[in-house]
Amino acid sequence: MLNEALSKVKPVNPQWYEVAQKRLDNLTKPLGSLGRLEEFARRLVAIFEDTMPSINKKAVFTFAGDHGVTEEGVSAYPKEVTPQMVFNFLRGGAGINVLARHAGADVIVIDIGVDYDFKDIEGLIHKKVLRGTRNFTKGPAMTREEAIRCIEVGIEIANAYVRKGYRLFATGEMGIGNTTPSSAITAVLTGRPVEEVTGRGTGIGDTALKRKIDAIKRGIEVNRPDPSDPIDVLQKVGGAEIGGIAGLIIGAASNRIPVVVDGFISGAGALIAYKLKPETKDYMFAAHNSQEIGHKVLLETMGLRPILDLDLRLGEGTGAALAMPMIEAGLKIYKEMATFEEAGVSDEIQD
Repeated sequence: MLNEALSKVKPVNPQWYEVAQKRLDNLTKPLGSLGRLEEFARRLVAIFEDTMPSINKKAVFTFAGDHGVTEEGVSAYPKEVTPQMVFNFLRGGAGINVLARHAGADVIVIDIGVDYDFKDIEGLIHKKVLRGTRNFTKGPAMTREEAIRCIEVGIEIANAYVRKGYRLFATGEMGIGNTTPSSAITAVLTGRPVEEVTGRGTGIGDTALKRKIDAIKRGIEVNRPDPSDPIDVLQKVGGAEIGGIAGLIIGAASNRIPVVVDGFISGAGALIAYKLKPETKDYMFAAHNSQEIGHKVLLETMGLRPILDLDLRLGEGTGAALAMPMIEAGLKIYKEMATFEEAGVSDEIQD
């Protein structure tokens, strides 16, 4: 399934940018005066290959998973918070629920790797690959088969929601300790020192930050992840929800669906997808610039420019939900603003 999805990811045809630009340049405004809103419109036209695309249904996909590396004291919160927050998502009481309602998007919650038995609770997508990753300071976080399965879960979900008519995806996650594997992935795949890509996550102090950096260094030393093999990196120092996000992005790109990438953990998943197939970048919108120091490194590596900069570091998909209306605003300008001819307004004087 993974290889099939990767084979379907094609680069966006630049001729469609030209089609969109022609209309944008004829709207009742000075050329380029709506800045990045025009960029968003161009990209949507090119992604959908449609002169007048529409986005009727949109969703934030929040993948949940636990992490064995929390045994090393890398987080300010206990692992029990992961299932507790999943229940909060399902009740509609979390930050992502509030902001998704604001954006008019559905929140889809997926158990891909939580160390908890949710039984048949309504509203949760049950796709558990494993009950939390293993402590990567002592060996690989997952088997290679588990890592591939996590990616394929994301692809399956993308395909399913394309069939349901969703036209804009966003990534989200929940997993106590998950900035630790995200920093490890970033360090390995970008070649940057661990200290330069490791932040305070949920707000840990100096002592815990040192433990976190040391744990990541040990994990990399023990496992020797191969930077040329993104699946090997995911397997050895990654997380289930990170793999799910990578798969969702690959699945979206293979179906020509734009995907709004949230913050640091989502960025780590996006980097896995990008390293597996660089063309996936054509379908990604970087939602915001997280306070996590490794996030900027991720975005620079992929050549993505964030839409917002609001000092966010919650995750869950909150930044992506906030960016969705900005992207849609660009499309509305493109589709609904009058041209000079339609409005009977004189165009600029040509020298």
